[in-house]
Amino acid sequence: MLTIAFLLFGGLIVLAGLALVGPPGVRTRRRRLEAVKARHIGGNAVETQLRRIHAQRSSKLDDAFHRLIPNPELLRRRLEATGKSWTLGYYAGVCAILSSVIFLLLVTKGAPFLLSLLAGLVIGIGLPHMMVGKLIKRRIKNFLARFPDAIELLVRGLRSGLPISETMGVVANEVPDPVGAEFRGVADRMRIGRTMEQALQETADRLNTPEFQFFVITLAIQRETGGNLAETLGNLADVLRKRMQMKLKISAMSSESKASAYIIGALPFLVFGIIYFMNPAYMGGFFTDTRLIIAGIGGGIWMSIGVFIMAKMINFEI
Repeated sequence: MLTIAFLLFGGLIVLAGLALVGPPGVRTRRRRLEAVKARHIGGNAVETQLRRIHAQRSSKLDDAFHRLIPNPELLRRRLEATGKSWTLGYYAGVCAILSSVIFLLLVTKGAPFLLSLLAGLVIGIGLPHMMVGKLIKRRIKNFLARFPDAIELLVRGLRSGLPISETMGVVANEVPDPVGAEFRGVADRMRIGRTMEQALQETADRLNTPEFQFFVITLAIQRETGGNLAETLGNLADVLRKRMQMKLKISAMSSESKASAYIIGALPFLVFGIIYFMNPAYMGGFFTDTRLIIAGIGGGIWMSIGVFIMAKMINFEI
């Protein structure tokens, strides 16, 4: 039975690899057609340059994974928001390897084939997704902590007589990452032909934070209506600092509730692990008996619902 499981899983991996690689002529033909369109149909030069840069960075695995998932741009935006140089192919490879390791580990321990496959897919896809989300939150937190300082540096540059584009270059060089990296990206897009509004909006869409969206809207309104931009940005920096202070107060007040939610949510899994370590035969039925498997899945679903409700109760929006 174990040999058949290994053979089936190996066959699935081979078929998935063949599907990912695909016929090489189709990919080459599509790239040539896109190049001809860019040269002769009069496409936007900026869009052509961005597509050329992206094509140079992407690999064959990236192109194959781009065709398989329904919304690859959303996933690429999430990977870019982490600040790491991760590609779609690298992310897909990590998910595939992790799923395979979990599946083979459970099968060798005697778990049912379908349960092992389901657990491998859930952990292999869910764990990298959670890790990417955690990295995004950490980077956004560091960005928001330094963003008011960057706005105040913009205010000082504007009051000294520098234009807004040159002041953004100063911020990109003087403010540490991740704020400096995002402003360097804005400056690079402006250098290849993007307008300042377009470059800032692309960064705002990737960061997906209200604070940076406030900044983009402030600059757009000032360009249309005029006024003292330095004073407006100074007021915005003050509002963002007060907003950050309010978030810290809320986090301190809800820390006890969050700790209780973490303890209550982790307690069943800790007890299960301790009992399984002390008496594996007693808890081993959850991996072999169909009734216990169904009961465990039902309990996991109810636990997930409870954790989701507790997370919503302790999550405060400002």
